[in-house]
This record gives sequence, C-alpha cells and structure tokens, in this order.
Amino acid sequence: MEHTTTSHAAHDNHGGTKEIWRTFWILLGLTIVELILGYIMIGVESNGGRLALKGAIIILMLAKAFYIVAYFMHLGSEIRNLIMTIIVPLALLIWGIIAFLYDGHSYRSNRNTYDKYTREQSQIKSTDKRADEKGAHGEKRTGAME
Repeated sequence: MEHTTTSHAAHDNHGGTKEIWRTFWILLGLTIVELILGYIMIGVESNGGRLALKGAIIILMLAKAFYIVAYFMHLGSEIRNLIMTIIVPLALLIWGIIAFLYDGHSYRSNRNTYDKYTREQSQIKSTDKRADEKGAHGEKRTGAME
C-alpha cells in the first residue's frame, strides 16, 4: 500500500514539472517574438506600422502576464469570484492611471488657452527672465542707480 502512494506522489511531481516546463517554453517563445517585433520596429518608418507593432507587443505582454498569474501565482485553478476580486481592482487601477495621465496632458497643453491672467503672467515672467539674463551678462543697465 505504501508503495502505490510513493509511486503516485512521484507521478504527480513529474506532472507538475512538466507543466512548469511547458509554461517556461510558452513564456520564452512569447519573449522571443516580442524581441523580434521590437527589432523589426526599429526599421519601420510609418506611424501606422509602428503603432501596429506596439499593439502586438502589448498583446503578447498581456499573454505573458496571464501565464505568470495563472500558473505561478496559482490563480488559474481558483474560483471565479476570487479571480474577479483581483482582476476588477487591477482594472480600476489601470484605468485610474490612464485617466490621470490623460488629464495631466490635457492640462499641460491647455493651461494658457482658457485663463487670460495665466497667459499674461507667463509672458511677463518670461520677459522679466530675459531682462535679468541680459543684466547678468554685464550689459549696462539704465536706471535710477546711475
């Protein structure tokens, strides 16, 4: 009886090793394809081609993330509710990061468009800065001190 338990445990260990090696080869293949696409992207001049290659690389990266989470973090065999407990907050976090980046870029590009006072102050500051630089370079300034 003990002999069959040992044999069964050895068989399970071999199956787990086989699964790890299969996942390793999948991840290695995805990484090699990503590297090849990255080297191809160096020579592509059109924006559409570069965008398509970047999209393909992102899809391959997501596939790699899926395999890592599913097999090495053991979420592939968990129940759906536990998986959703992890996936939904992660998706909201990613959405929040994208929203903040978009909002920051929008503010940066539009900050002088809507507020007349801000636009005037930015022009005054740049004019004063240029005047200070001229004075610092040794040019004679006219004023009350002469």
